[in-house]
Amino acid sequence: MKILVLGSAAGGGFPQWNCNCPNCDGLRKGTIKARARTQSSIAVSANGSDWVLINASPDILQQIRSNPALQPARAIRDSGIAAVMVMDAQIDHITGLLMLREGKKKLNLYCTDSVWDDLNHGLPLAKVLSHYCGVERHAIDGLSADETRFAPIEVPGIDGIRFHPMPLKSKAPPYSPHRENPAPGDNNGLIIENTATGRKLLYAPGLGEIEPHVLEAMKLADCVLVDGTVWTNDEMITLGLTKKTAADMGHLQQSGPGGMIEVLDGVGARRKVLIHINNTNPILNEDSAERATLAQHGIEVAFDGMEIEL
Repeated sequence: MKILVLGSAAGGGFPQWNCNCPNCDGLRKGTIKARARTQSSIAVSANGSDWVLINASPDILQQIRSNPALQPARAIRDSGIAAVMVMDAQIDHITGLLMLREGKKKLNLYCTDSVWDDLNHGLPLAKVLSHYCGVERHAIDGLSADETRFAPIEVPGIDGIRFHPMPLKSKAPPYSPHRENPAPGDNNGLIIENTATGRKLLYAPGLGEIEPHVLEAMKLADCVLVDGTVWTNDEMITLGLTKKTAADMGHLQQSGPGGMIEVLDGVGARRKVLIHINNTNPILNEDSAERATLAQHGIEVAFDGMEIEL
């Protein structure tokens, strides 16, 4: 099973088009050691030709060009993307669907009822796509009685991989009808399992709280690919970019008591990788003290083009 990191940044990418924070300015001027990143998305395959796209970034066209495996060229019009699975209805995870509108068949889309509602009402991309390729929606459902997991999914044509979605505590998008009335399914994580070997990857780009079932999933996974948005809870406030904390936006900071570093220190000896990294986060500077701290804790930082095999 191969996991390909198509994009590793949070919304806006890195550098963000209108941002002159120390990271964005430093990358443009070449004064810091860092690499550009597109908005977060991964792709999963068993055979290297047929892929499930997890989240459809606005940068999907650039990501396809940068990853030839997603365009196997088996016909005059072709794509290696067999299906798309979206974890939430955030702009940086769904607007790439519009870039896939020229498909010859309906787009196979896996999402929860909450996300599907947002795709029809909050930001109605499904209605727009109905005038192009159209969408064949497959439900992520079967929520367990304790509301910690959905029914497992096997995608036709993606043999040997099983997907285990789980609800996460975070926020629905600002345009969502249930922004202030959260429900299981607004934001989700995913355990991706190689059914031949039993090896698993946990993918959770947005984590506002480490609930018991999430911690258990981290401990069972062979690789943890999780929210690395900000270093401190007030990072963007300190820079004068917003009045919102990381918690307000549905993300857990990395540093400090209860932060992601502390959480990952407690999950044992497994591969630990941060994704969905905001342009303000000092870990993007590879020479920073914060990046060195991650290395001391055995935590990697995802980059565009990173490959993980399980």
